[in-house]
Amino acid sequence: MAYQNILVSTEESVAIVTLNRPDVLNALNQATMNELVDALEAFDHDETARCVILTGNERAFAAGADINEFRGATPVQMLQEPRFLQWERIRRFPKPIIAAVGGYCLGGGCELAMLCDIIIAAETARFGQPEINLGLIPGAGGTQRLPRAVGKYRAMELIVTGRQIPAQLAYEWGLVNRVVPAEVLLDEARALAREIAAKPPVAVRLAKEAILKSLDTPLDVGLDHERRLFYLLFSTEDMKEGVEAFLNKRRAEFKGR
Repeated sequence: MAYQNILVSTEESVAIVTLNRPDVLNALNQATMNELVDALEAFDHDETARCVILTGNERAFAAGADINEFRGATPVQMLQEPRFLQWERIRRFPKPIIAAVGGYCLGGGCELAMLCDIIIAAETARFGQPEINLGLIPGAGGTQRLPRAVGKYRAMELIVTGRQIPAQLAYEWGLVNRVVPAEVLLDEARALAREIAAKPPVAVRLAKEAILKSLDTPLDVGLDHERRLFYLLFSTEDMKEGVEAFLNKRRAEFKGR
């Protein structure tokens, strides 16, 4: 499928999706979200794609929602649009997604990055939830995911002031995994994606499932879920291969079965 708002490529077992609306700092309109979901669903069905990198460009990962779509909108119109259904589909994507963030990562862009599983930020990146300046609050998960990442008090400060924070502070607060020079951002993301892609894909998917479940379940429920997934993996060829490779001191060759 030919996309108008994103670029899609693959490098061996790593898929790369680039938000591509540079004239508007990759503002997230509905068409962009539709294309992003379509690309991810295609990669979900592609067994060779084991990890996804989501990135933007030098100036912006995504500077927020496309505010032109808000002008004149009524509550009923916003409710009837499938806008947030797309975000839920991204949340449920089963393979790991690495956000490689350079430049502005604001509003919906910050919420999109937080939907990913790992965030690598360039030194030039800036994060924030400035919706308050439009008379709004974050609507795609910011009020829920940001406190889980940085704590209630820091999230409150960011959301009610609309301030932006630099990448290093985002790292210190726990919002991003690491900060790297802008010129090596994609190289760092590729290296990590290749490392993940070399692991047994079924185990990686179930690890992601278990970790995400831990965020909204009591500990005893999460532990029970973890154990069931642990037992399930004993039925996979990759588990048997991993054990044999370890015992025979050789490199495992995982096939996703």
